Amino acid sequence: MRCTLGVDIGTSSSKGVLVDADGVILASATRSHEVTRPHTGWVEMDGRVWWDEFVTLTRELLDRVPDAAIAGVGVSGMGPCVLLADEHDEPVRPAILYGVDTRSTAQIERMTAELGADDIVRVGGSTLTSQAGGPKIAWVADQEPDAWSRTRRLFMPASWLARKLTGAYVLDHQSASQVSPLYDIEAERWHGPWWSRYASAIEQPALHWAGDIAGTVTAAAASLTGIPEGTPVITGTIDAWTEAVSVGAHEVGDLMLMYGTTMFLVATGAQTLRTPSMWTTAGAFAGTRNLAGGLSTSGALTAWLKDLSGADYPALLAEAADSTPGANGLLMLPYFAGERTPIQDPDARGVIAGLTLEHTRGDLYRAALEATALGVRHNVETMRAAGADIRRIVAVGGGTQGRLWLQVVSDVTGLVQEVPQTTIGASYGAAFLAATATAADDAAVPAITDWNPIAESIRPDESVRPLYDTLFDRYVRLYEASKDVVHELAADQRGAFA
Repeated sequence: MRCTLGVDIGTSSSKGVLVDADGVILASATRSHEVTRPHTGWVEMDGRVWWDEFVTLTRELLDRVPDAAIAGVGVSGMGPCVLLADEHDEPVRPAILYGVDTRSTAQIERMTAELGADDIVRVGGSTLTSQAGGPKIAWVADQEPDAWSRTRRLFMPASWLARKLTGAYVLDHQSASQVSPLYDIEAERWHGPWWSRYASAIEQPALHWAGDIAGTVTAAAASLTGIPEGTPVITGTIDAWTEAVSVGAHEVGDLMLMYGTTMFLVATGAQTLRTPSMWTTAGAFAGTRNLAGGLSTSGALTAWLKDLSGADYPALLAEAADSTPGANGLLMLPYFAGERTPIQDPDARGVIAGLTLEHTRGDLYRAALEATALGVRHNVETMRAAGADIRRIVAVGGGTQGRLWLQVVSDVTGLVQEVPQTTIGASYGAAFLAATATAADDAAVPAITDWNPIAESIRPDESVRPLYDTLFDRYVRLYEASKDVVHELAADQRGAFA
């Protein structure tokens, strides 16, 4: 039976799926893992875990579907991450994760001063923030000279898997465009002068598009994974973009809204839009550009409340449903891990305003759902102000399993959300890209609308629009009003938890 394998390395788990030629998921498997936070603002992970989990996931899936004939392998992963390795592909230190890791503030300031903010935006598309890979590389060079002296290659989760499977040293254009300022977004190539200045020790990975075949499975990788030698492996890309592929939200005018540990938004267009508060990137496919944004917490915030309260998700959701729109007068800022877009403030912190002794944990949980929804609205309005033509919203990710959260986001934003039949996410999108790349001819290329049709639409309740318009205004004003005090507290935290 012809199948494709898709594996995604996420922040809190790795997921694998075996999918048949019609898009039916034959088997799925998950491996949970944790990031490490050795200091305030640091978020790391041992890159070797990514390959170990790929191997065990693949073995489990193949054992469960023994008649599977793997036609292609799709890879995906969180990002942009910076995993630096030596000449033997041994990591020189743990991978530094995406914008939730905020350690490189000094490098951002220095590189901006050295290169000029306008030139950085002209070349790379975006201002430098905690999301950018270039300052993370510079941080290692500045702070860990021993690790830097051994550094020869740069990987992200998808490219690490591709390397382990095929021996190819590649990175997709979308991921590369987030190694700002080292990638030229208009020329679609590495920016030589700045690469030489900040990453001269690192061999430049070859640039491919996400669905391009990186190589084929080696004999060594076949013996470890059980995937037949010679099986094609795609280059892959960052999970949010693969999620967009999984639900068909990668065409011009689409906005993908990913509900996960963090919240991610990707708007696709044909033009390069630049705004200092969002991320401008190459698309997953040639001829497209993205304006992207992300909340630093979403599922991470609800998980924090679950752990703190000792209740399970069904109980908390039921209690939140019994609360009221506006959470009985509570307003939360969801910046518990700093914030990425649109405020780009690593020193932002969570705020809960309006608390009384009468408030319940259901009110708190509803306020958390509304806080992430208000963050989504802030991002969408910023994208539209920058010129994004958003015609269609597609929701994806684990959070779509809870109808209340979806409804709150639609109510707060005023947006209709389309929810596809399959919301398993990036691993499914990776399997689709592998199926597309290995199709025998054009007639055999699958369509994602056939694999994964839209199952339902979530429409906003217009009766609560005035309430949420008022709450959004207060949300924006609360951040500005509390920012100075919160920044002082963040500085204290750095000293206390260093």
